[in-house]
Amino acid sequence: MQLPESFLAYAARGPEFAAWLDRLPALLRGLVEEWELSVDGEATHGFCAVVVPVRTTSGRPAALKVGWPHWEAEHEHLALQHWHGRGAVQLLRADPHRFALLLERLHREDLGELWDVEACEIVGGLYAGLHVPAPPQLVTLSSCVRRWSDELAGLPRDAPLPRRLVEQAVSLGRRFAADEDTDGRLVHTDLHYANVLAGDREPWLAIDPKPLSGDPHYEVAPLLWNRWDELAAPPGQGIRRGVRARFHAVVDAAGLDEDRARDWVILRMLVNALWRLQDPPGTRRQTPDDEYLTRCVAIVKSVQD
Repeated sequence: MQLPESFLAYAARGPEFAAWLDRLPALLRGLVEEWELSVDGEATHGFCAVVVPVRTTSGRPAALKVGWPHWEAEHEHLALQHWHGRGAVQLLRADPHRFALLLERLHREDLGELWDVEACEIVGGLYAGLHVPAPPQLVTLSSCVRRWSDELAGLPRDAPLPRRLVEQAVSLGRRFAADEDTDGRLVHTDLHYANVLAGDREPWLAIDPKPLSGDPHYEVAPLLWNRWDELAAPPGQGIRRGVRARFHAVVDAAGLDEDRARDWVILRMLVNALWRLQDPPGTRRQTPDDEYLTRCVAIVKSVQD
């Protein structure tokens, strides 16, 4: 089975990923045979998974997704089972041990070509169907926030981030970690423009969850940091105005509490900056460190100035 060269190039990430890529063609062939599928097109991919168009024995078009084994994808099948296709792609079959999913086939069209504010309104409209009570197996957002807060608090004072923002994020994180409303709802956590595809059952459906038991207000931030070039490029428009337009569009469409959503944006952006600072020496990124950290700070300032 032919894998895209662009996906095979991810072998440069390290020996573990390279070894998994070596095993992947045989894994895909085994799943196609075991689940009685027929390949129906060329494979596509994201950062951590390959997707092969297939048909079932009944002729139904479907998509076989096999992902790199990592903790964020461990409970993807549980989230999709829990949603039962409401607001999200429908799960047809799963093998969690092999990180393999058989999904309804959606169109390749995502929200990337729509006006960003309109796209934010669409995503906000999906929240109601997605933010149902979480299954008990999921990792809790509060446990993550507790760890992130401690790591932020441990940043040296000369870290290349405004100290007042770091301290603000630590304070917010510790408050959220103790807040009973931080856990309990099924949250996607990575719901941005490319993770919503056009469908036949519904106009738009979410894909690729990295689910947690959490707070719906946690969802907003990815809509602010994705499609960044569109915010930074138009002269005279201003990043602040663009970020705030997106923020208010999704908050209003979803009926979220503005202050709580803003606090989660602040915390998430500082955590993103923390993770960049924790990169091992020599890690290659598409966005240089200085530019990325500036972007995180710009979003934080935009939502609260």
